[in-house]
Amino acid sequence: MTAAALLNDLKSRKFKPVYLFHGEEPYYIDVFSDYIEANLLSEGEKGFNQTVLYGRDTDIITVLNAAKRFPMMSEYQLVLIKEAQDMKWGKETEDKKAGDPFLAYLERPLASTILVFCYKHGKFDKRKKTYKAIEKNGVVFESATIYDNKVPAWVEDFAREKAYRINPKASALIAEYLGNDLSKISNELEKLMLNIPKGNEITPEDVQNNIGISKEYNVFELQDALAKRDVLKANRIVGYFASNPKANPIQLVLGALNTWFTKILKYHYIADKSPQNLARELGVNPYFVKDYDQAAKAFNITRTFEIISFLREYDLKTKGVDSTGNTVEGDLLKELVFKILHV
Repeated sequence: MTAAALLNDLKSRKFKPVYLFHGEEPYYIDVFSDYIEANLLSEGEKGFNQTVLYGRDTDIITVLNAAKRFPMMSEYQLVLIKEAQDMKWGKETEDKKAGDPFLAYLERPLASTILVFCYKHGKFDKRKKTYKAIEKNGVVFESATIYDNKVPAWVEDFAREKAYRINPKASALIAEYLGNDLSKISNELEKLMLNIPKGNEITPEDVQNNIGISKEYNVFELQDALAKRDVLKANRIVGYFASNPKANPIQLVLGALNTWFTKILKYHYIADKSPQNLARELGVNPYFVKDYDQAAKAFNITRTFEIISFLREYDLKTKGVDSTGNTVEGDLLKELVFKILHV
């Protein structure tokens, strides 16, 4: 089940008796559990029918006792276990005679109890009988870490759901500078949207003004300078990066350049260079295809291979390998850009 389908079911009040939200990415775990906590019961029903427990302060017996209760003057009761990864889950027994009361409950859960486990920062063991019972009789949703190249599309979907449009360059800026932490991205977008009327397009300038990304000195402007062989602009940008290493860590810059040059290399090998096909094959918004056209003219296949080799070399140098004593990040970045443009 997709996140959108699950949220739609919750909004339609198509509830299951037990939910397990687990995975490395906490964003969706919070979205689903917060929605259930806020909307399953009315304010008047919550006093008698809502139980919120925290993993490190509870155990299976406590959860089981709460789940077995019946609601008072309500269709449902909610038993919500937050930080369930810290809970003492107990050992599953293979002894059928001894029985496992918790597993027995999960195999035949009460329809009037909505039991929710929020298991963060890791995957629940899918080999366990507990997992299989929840999967069979309820809903299991794994909130996996999103790949970096999928973040711009996620940002665009998030904006659309909030009744905004977002410029492709703006979504790419957000992805590049905030990474793939969806909670952080959503928080920054929510704050940004407070200053922009609904229905408007979020522009790169909006992102730069509200999320603290420099208008002139960012990795996209560096890529643009390299593609145009603009030595002065490229040196000015890396000089700014060197002076502001916390805002522009070399690992982030190297990662962005490596992704960019890898796509330039792929561009050279794509036979069908129509804009639609290039966008699909490179995994970019069609808005950026013209930038790859220009970059490919500046760096042929042989040169692109050489630059990717430089990037690997300087990545190792930032880690102290073959650095010949120079590990100052700003100096390494200046050396790298010099090689890209001149060697």
